[in-house]
Amino acid sequence: MNFRKVLIANRGEIALRILRACRELGIRTVAVYSDADRAALHVMEADEAYRLGPAPATESYLRGDLILNIAHQTGTDAIHPGYGFLSENANFAEACEKAGVKFIGPPSSAMRALGSKTSARQVADSVGMPRTPGSVKGLASLEEARAVAAEIGYPVMLKAAAGGGGKGMRAVFSSSDLPSAFTAAASEAERAFGSGEVYLEKLIERPRHIEIQVLADEHGNCVSLGERECSVQRRHQKVIEEAPSAVVDEDLRRRMGEAAVRLAKSAGYTNAGTVEFLLDEARNFYFLEMNTRLQVEHPVTELVTGLDLVHLQIHIAQGGEIPFRQEEVRLRGHAMECRIYAEDPENGFFPSPGRITRLLQPGGPGIREDSGVYEGWVVPMEYDPMLSKLISYAPDRHIAIQRLLRALDEYVIGGIRSNLNLFRVVLRDPDFQAARIDTGYLERLLSTTSLSRKPDAEHQEIAALAAAIFESSRAANGGQPMSSANKNRSAWKQAARQEALRA
Repeated sequence: MNFRKVLIANRGEIALRILRACRELGIRTVAVYSDADRAALHVMEADEAYRLGPAPATESYLRGDLILNIAHQTGTDAIHPGYGFLSENANFAEACEKAGVKFIGPPSSAMRALGSKTSARQVADSVGMPRTPGSVKGLASLEEARAVAAEIGYPVMLKAAAGGGGKGMRAVFSSSDLPSAFTAAASEAERAFGSGEVYLEKLIERPRHIEIQVLADEHGNCVSLGERECSVQRRHQKVIEEAPSAVVDEDLRRRMGEAAVRLAKSAGYTNAGTVEFLLDEARNFYFLEMNTRLQVEHPVTELVTGLDLVHLQIHIAQGGEIPFRQEEVRLRGHAMECRIYAEDPENGFFPSPGRITRLLQPGGPGIREDSGVYEGWVVPMEYDPMLSKLISYAPDRHIAIQRLLRALDEYVIGGIRSNLNLFRVVLRDPDFQAARIDTGYLERLLSTTSLSRKPDAEHQEIAALAAAIFESSRAANGGQPMSSANKNRSAWKQAARQEALRA
């Protein structure tokens, strides 16, 4: 079947990304919004838009019943959940199936098999997937946690079975730390995901975080689209992603891709998904989890493969076959993504909601920006503060870094604080440029580096020299600036410079 109308059950940049893909495919779009998003860009761009409810997500974007009601009222063929909110909610996917509305994602059965980290570990074991030693089921008690930890040895990691994003995670380095960590992890998991179930696994020290993008259709075909490296993280949240990884060669890429495809096929998975691994210093890989949705970082895979993942998601959901074979997948060049947030890195990364009073967005060769904001937009405090994703593409990693740095210097976000300078610091760091990174890299860098944009000694010297030249020219022209003595200077240039000085 061909979709005539798709409802986008999300907000921000991902809602706009899906909307644009639908428009390119000739599909009408339905947006939904909370009161906080009434003036959002995806609401203005969609063919139709409907209110869900108040700003809190529990009263709006997480109300699957309201979303399905709107889908029926508007004659919607399919729902795309984006990422976050209901994207990995098996009950919502099942409700769509029962209502006769296509869920653009995996079937609810595959989501249940792979969405929980503990059940996913059981599926991984069934297909011989290498994984970190530890429990394959949720821990029933502290005593059970003690027994597992004693068997595999410290250090260990406690993790929430029902979610991710760093919630419900605690590293434990000794038996005396286990009781408090167990209680804290279970409590945080309950608050974040509605389930206090946690499991325990061996902590791999200084691992790299490598993930494999997979794509599966409803005809039994499944392919891997190469890897992304997501090792630059803060509190288990990804900050910079890139493709391909600087340490993954063709053989390792093939073996990880084959393992990811086996896992997806064994669970009857369809549509786009990501299998995540940890890679140790000896380049052994271990299954971590599967994200049963489109990832935030999907653009870097799109750029190095030349594929449009959202187009392919819709094509597969319409019953189409993957239009290429595994051996046709080729990675070309290098792509890198920065997640731009409304937050203050100099103040503990505290969120910075408010009105964007000035917005100058970068462009030029090899730069892509996926954004959902505009000048005058008020960033709400109720949601994740991500503003946009800034992505570069180049023939190699070095040029990709340089293009990102150039784009960051073009990017201006006024009225609120942002993490733009964090990326300038990271991208200029010698360890990052040499790809000497792991999941603890950013925390180590932040512990020794200032993120304030104070001028360095070289810039101070240049500024002092410029001031001296200016004063010298002024004296030589009877107290007038040198620019005013040059009657041939362009009037618009002079006006622009005076405006810049006033700003």
